[in-house]
Amino acid sequence: MRRLLEITIIMAIIWLYGCSHVILKDILKEVDTEITFVELQREPQAYREKLVLLGGVIVKAVNKKDGTLIEVYQTEMDRMGRPIKVDVSKGRFLAHYNGFLDSEIYRKYRKVTIVGIVKGEKIKRLGEIEYHYPYLLIKDIYLWIEQLLPIYEPYPWSLWDY
Repeated sequence: MRRLLEITIIMAIIWLYGCSHVILKDILKEVDTEITFVELQREPQAYREKLVLLGGVIVKAVNKKDGTLIEVYQTEMDRMGRPIKVDVSKGRFLAHYNGFLDSEIYRKYRKVTIVGIVKGEKIKRLGEIEYHYPYLLIKDIYLWIEQLLPIYEPYPWSLWDY
């Protein structure tokens, strides 16, 4: 009976840990959850110095003298902070990290969750238009593990060896 109780407690701990947010609780407490991405994109200057939580997919990461600049297209997030519905976006944002992030690891198509301090906006060319990016200074960043699909052979080749 005691062994069953121990197993139950261990499983409960694993389950609870697996359902927790990827950003530290202390940092999450500081995030202004009332700010939506649409509001931030519409008027980034109004939210200067506010802490926001955003998720999305990396478009590119560029290493600069003063750190790494990441361009991300925003997506919805699940309760753990994982970017979901990657084919739907309200727009893009720029996030600056004071330090080096390897652009081969933080590369195009990787999912990220970022807590950042709003610093305003940056205007950059996006194709043939001038695009207004909300600009953040990264306080915390989580790079999601790539989920690669397993490769299966279409036929059991061993049957053809006879």
